[in-house]
Amino acid sequence: MGSHGEEDCREKELKAFDETKAGVKGLVDAGIVNIPRIFVRPPDELSHDLNRRHVDYQVPVIDFDGVHGDRHKVIVDQMKSASESWGFFQVVNHGIPLQILEDMIKGITRFHEGDAEMKKQFYTRDRTRRVRFNSNYDLYNSKAASWRDTLTITLPSGDLDPKELPPDCRECSIEYLKHVKKLGHNLFNLLSEALGLKPEHLIGLECGRGRTVVCHYYPPCPQPGLTLGATKHSDPSFLTILLQDQIGGLQVLHQNQWVDVQPIPGALIVNIGDFLQVISNDKLKSVEHSVIAKRVGPRISIACFFIGEPLKVYGPIKELLSENNALRYRDFTISEYFATFYSTGLDVMRSINVLKL
Repeated sequence: MGSHGEEDCREKELKAFDETKAGVKGLVDAGIVNIPRIFVRPPDELSHDLNRRHVDYQVPVIDFDGVHGDRHKVIVDQMKSASESWGFFQVVNHGIPLQILEDMIKGITRFHEGDAEMKKQFYTRDRTRRVRFNSNYDLYNSKAASWRDTLTITLPSGDLDPKELPPDCRECSIEYLKHVKKLGHNLFNLLSEALGLKPEHLIGLECGRGRTVVCHYYPPCPQPGLTLGATKHSDPSFLTILLQDQIGGLQVLHQNQWVDVQPIPGALIVNIGDFLQVISNDKLKSVEHSVIAKRVGPRISIACFFIGEPLKVYGPIKELLSENNALRYRDFTISEYFATFYSTGLDVMRSINVLKL
């Protein structure tokens, strides 16, 4: 059987998995011992991964206590350093009550572990649906499927009608997202200062306007060495704020080494997205990261992507350009970027490369 036959076979397996509308959790509930072929990563990636050294670096942790007072300048400097060298940092004392974080994780767990028929009502690949549940947005484009299911909430510039959200996570989501929006606003002000601009510069560009929230559920995996929870990627956003539980598994690529992001109770992870790397003309770094699969679980993580205004034209900020810092990217719209992003697998290419001059 040639590769064409194999492709047909894979297509059939993907379709069969998709049509269950039960996601990866459905496989685990059915008691599988060997993961289906569609999740097994290509042999070259698996052999390369044997060299995946885990180093004992730690992603910078920034304490926001005093951010509006005596420690303001220190915090801006720490964010600048972390965003330039790591593209990632963890924030403690960020102002969102621990109870709200815990309730959000519980609510998302309730949804994913809830009634299968109820979840099927939300199962779709139609990206115009503002609240959708599926497994692997790039299922049909990726080299290998990732071991996770996702509830996606797309927030328009205005507010979402609460009735659109699943009952299991409705109240906690509304509460959590309200707080995250405010924290995002503060982070954009601080990052503007870190870039040497006026505090309101990035908010003025509407970087914080559109938001997409992806609520991931990574079930325990019987063969974690063969697959990933999320393949290597950088984020299609200006900024991402991530809430994760205490299981761990997120890894950041730093100086060509994979670094484990150690969970800290009550902390939030912040990372620079592709759009901010572009408009800062490479000053701030959007860094690749991935999630390993584990035998323990489920792991819950909730990422809020700040994606800006879809039809606005963005490009490197003029004030940051100089003779020593020439233009590195062309202008683009967010919707144009997403057209590239969604037409290819997360593991196939970095969409940011399309914008390089």
